[in-house]
Amino acid sequence: PKRSDCLSPADKIGEVIQANTTEFVAQSYELHQPPPFGSLVKTREGEVQIFGVVRLAATTPLDPGRRPLARGRGEESEEDIYRSHPQLSQLLRTEFTALVVGHRDGERCRQSLPPRPARIHGLVYPCEEGEMRDFAGSFDFIHTLMSGSHVGGPDDLIAALVGYLSRAHEDRRAFQLAAGKELAVLLRSELSRLNVILRRIQE
Repeated sequence: PKRSDCLSPADKIGEVIQANTTEFVAQSYELHQPPPFGSLVKTREGEVQIFGVVRLAATTPLDPGRRPLARGRGEESEEDIYRSHPQLSQLLRTEFTALVVGHRDGERCRQSLPPRPARIHGLVYPCEEGEMRDFAGSFDFIHTLMSGSHVGGPDDLIAALVGYLSRAHEDRRAFQLAAGKELAVLLRSELSRLNVILRRIQE
């Protein structure tokens, strides 16, 4: 698959503004347009490519002490509000948080934490289909997400990521079934929870 150092600068979707070993926060370059929940994104730390699954996105004021004010009483649409108040786009920012679920050092893709966190100001890109298929060669990421303590719980995130990765496979159903078997092993004593996740994967 094509590597991020070969991508056009136009392909980048955000920039890392905070990072630790297990996750990174990036500011989206487009207001209100973070990558989808559960999608796989990538950034770099030196020669190491870091993979993260988007678990949270938010649009907030640049100045946290100033909440936005309603401005649309006399407007027909949201677009009209921004046209009438062009400064709004300069007062807001959209950020997204990605849980680190793997890395690539050389040719090998590993579903484990990288040696170091992502770099501040590192560029963030969406993963391409070839990279998603390569990453999905193992279902260890399900165990990683299942054992995580991130806000909101892992079930929706697992279902979203499995559904997202399945789009990179010719036989989406076969990939979803394989992931379902892995989930069945991990949740053999929680059948109701398992069934909910499986239904969400197939949506």
